Amino acid sequence: MRSLLSKSLLLIVALLSSTSLLAQEAAERTIDDVINDFMEPITSSMMDVIFFTIPIGSMDIPFVLVWLIVGALFFTVYMGFINIKGFKHAIEVVSGKYDNPDDAGEVSHFQALTAALSGTVGVGNIAGVAIAISLGGPGATFWMISAGFIGMSSKFVECTLGLKYRKEMPDGSVSGGPMYYLSQGLAKQGKARLGKILAVIFAIACIGGSFGGGNMVQINQATQQLIDVTGGEASMFFERGWIFGVIMAVIVGAIIIGGIKSIARVTDKVVPFMVGIYVLAALIVIGVNIENVGWAFEQIFVGAFSPDAMYGGFVGVLVLGFKRAAFSNEAGIGSASIAHSAAKTDEPVSEGIVALLEPFIDTVVICTMTALVIIFANYGQYTPVEAFDAASTGGNAAGIGLTSSAFAETISWFPVVLSVAVILFALSTMISWSYYGIKAWTYLFGDSKASITTYKVIFCMLIVVGAAISANQVFDFGDAMIFAMCFPNVLGLYFLSKEVKIDLKSYLARIKSGEIKAYK
Repeated sequence: MRSLLSKSLLLIVALLSSTSLLAQEAAERTIDDVINDFMEPITSSMMDVIFFTIPIGSMDIPFVLVWLIVGALFFTVYMGFINIKGFKHAIEVVSGKYDNPDDAGEVSHFQALTAALSGTVGVGNIAGVAIAISLGGPGATFWMISAGFIGMSSKFVECTLGLKYRKEMPDGSVSGGPMYYLSQGLAKQGKARLGKILAVIFAIACIGGSFGGGNMVQINQATQQLIDVTGGEASMFFERGWIFGVIMAVIVGAIIIGGIKSIARVTDKVVPFMVGIYVLAALIVIGVNIENVGWAFEQIFVGAFSPDAMYGGFVGVLVLGFKRAAFSNEAGIGSASIAHSAAKTDEPVSEGIVALLEPFIDTVVICTMTALVIIFANYGQYTPVEAFDAASTGGNAAGIGLTSSAFAETISWFPVVLSVAVILFALSTMISWSYYGIKAWTYLFGDSKASITTYKVIFCMLIVVGAAISANQVFDFGDAMIFAMCFPNVLGLYFLSKEVKIDLKSYLARIKSGEIKAYK
């Protein structure tokens, strides 16, 4: 009996001890741990589906990347190299030469361009280039430029269709984008069921992308940058990122209440201003290192085709460059067509031609300048190549740090300015993606005031959450959803490309004959 009692007491002590340890472990778990554990199986499944790989040579390449590249190449050739032939006319249209104040729409060509650019220009240009070069060497820059160049054609096709199939409301507002040209455009071809399915898939992915990659990722990176520049652990925002999140949520909420007109009024000032400062700083660094420009481009071209490149040789560098460019300019994703559909014009092709400027500005110009700054600082006479190691393992935060330190080699105070730029770029990206998300949301749930308000409240609440947590699974899920948008979108573009080509031929003929007249 005594022996049984002793064993029982030992068992109780063991159970209490075990319970205590479990309670202690549970207490030590952060909200990030809980969120990551919840999201991990969901994100893992999404990543397996969206980023599944196919073997090409010795490399396993994400099929989504092949899907985007092949589509962009097809549209470039099929549209007669519109990315080259339409460039001059794009400048004329965006300058307002053909603006007719009586046309339907909500914003000018220029405002539509800046609203769309605000959703793409930002962290991808600042951090993405650093990550690409850190992993693939300077040669990755060449393939980023190439991806931007052919991506111009994808943007042309999707934004032409976005405006062509937009839905005009009684109050003068418009809704457009892949949801509408997939459903209506394919219905005209007798593929109504397919079009509806693709439109719904796109809308769901767009909503998820707006909450994750277009919101929580942006505010999280901006918060981290703010903490770093205000003293790190000594910062008032350290472990209190939610305070900054509340501030940004109020600002974003105030802007998005007014819809695309309000968003455009902000982006047509913030985007040119911040891009201007960033480009000016890059030009200063390039000017100081002017004697090394030829050498830097030699590193880019030689590295692009080198079998001994840092990341898996020639194919690896090619894949890496295209991947970072896709993250940066979103050509083929379909998101930009939602913003461009609000432009004041009755000529869909004219807005498509304006849209092809986006990948050029985003990837060909800004990413190239960033790459030159980084190459000067890390492959020249200034700092050792080992500086690249941090960005290869630390993601966007380390990528921004590497770009920041590269600028600091020439402009010592620029990291502070860059921090402000990151915050403003994050703001502009969030307000643009809120618009994309709203249009996808209303496509699925209706455009009642209650429906729109519900989306805006959720979006602003997630800004606070994104600023307070560092749950990687949430951010990976958001990025996966953004790339999921390209599958229904590009498939639809293939089916609808013939009518875009016919419309383009008609438009260019009418420009040449003077039927479409200039107003300025």
